Amino acid sequence: MKAGWSCLALLPLLAACAGGGNWHGSVQCAPYAREHSDINLRGDAATWWGQARGQYARASRPRAGDVLVFRSTHRLPSGHVSVVREVRSNRLVLVDHANWEPGEVTRHAPVQDVSPRNDWTRVRVWWSPTHAYGKTVYPTYGFIEPYAPGNS
Repeated sequence: MKAGWSCLALLPLLAACAGGGNWHGSVQCAPYAREHSDINLRGDAATWWGQARGQYARASRPRAGDVLVFRSTHRLPSGHVSVVREVRSNRLVLVDHANWEPGEVTRHAPVQDVSPRNDWTRVRVWWSPTHAYGKTVYPTYGFIEPYAPGNS
């Protein structure tokens, strides 16, 4: 009984170590973004925006190589991060991210800016299982750029 209890106690720790949300296997958004971008931050995805202050430039317009940071919500308690691979227009980017579809890496997923001021504070994300954008609008902080503030 004691061994079973210690295994159960480890599950939340494993999820916390993953740094990116609910536990759906070994692939998580934060470690994936760190490994596939030039942004070296740790912890839950929603904390990356604050951690980036003074260390990386932050922007409201996307560039390839940036990391888009989603705010914490009821659906995304730890937030989410995606790596921008291509800017298609001022309202559409393609991203690579992990665990948007549980336990999977999704490449070149469309993300659409639906914010009223075109400042990328509200987005819709492509949902591959339905071959369409999801109905949920997600709040975001913006983009972390892979260089120090003032060195763009």
